Amino acid sequence: MGITKTQIFNAKQNQLATTFKVLAHPARIAILEYISLQNACICNDIVEEIGLAQPTISQHLKELKSIDLIKGEIEGKKVCYCINLERWKEIQALLNTFFDTTKINCC
Repeated sequence: MGITKTQIFNAKQNQLATTFKVLAHPARIAILEYISLQNACICNDIVEEIGLAQPTISQHLKELKSIDLIKGEIEGKKVCYCINLERWKEIQALLNTFFDTTKINCC
């Protein structure tokens, strides 16, 4: 496998690519949708709701946390998750800026 050469791209391009990479899995989208529709932090409900094994869910949560899109709070032996609203809005603005400033040139 070759080197990705991320250093030849600007910080905004790398940030956008990293965000898209994390969001590119349907399980992560399902997790985000589920968490965002709840009125409280979510603990063990994610496994039952999504239907994947606990280790798989944990790996997806780790990826979402890697871009600070979700945050977790420890309550006893459980970790409860919620949307990091500040980061959610930052990513929304980043995506909106990308789509709003990209010109569509059609032949």
